[in-house]
Amino acid sequence: METTQNLKFWNDARFLGLMCLTLGLAPFFPEPHIWGKIRWILGGAHGMKALDYFDFLMHGTPWFLLVRLGLMTLYHRLKENTRLQAHQD
Repeated sequence: METTQNLKFWNDARFLGLMCLTLGLAPFFPEPHIWGKIRWILGGAHGMKALDYFDFLMHGTPWFLLVRLGLMTLYHRLKENTRLQAHQD
């Protein structure tokens, strides 16, 4: 069983930023791949096959993890600020 220490890189903003800029956007031309997949899905996903959904999942995972990290950081900062304000009162 893996511990949180072994998964530390999933909570590293620099690593996730690099993953978003490489895997999350590649191939870059004529448009970022993930952007094309999002437009395809929002357009009704007509003609998408299982491989296309897997491709979307693979290119979207770094973005999901980066948003997750941002929300976790925001939550912890708000929680800490609330705790500090409660002690000051």
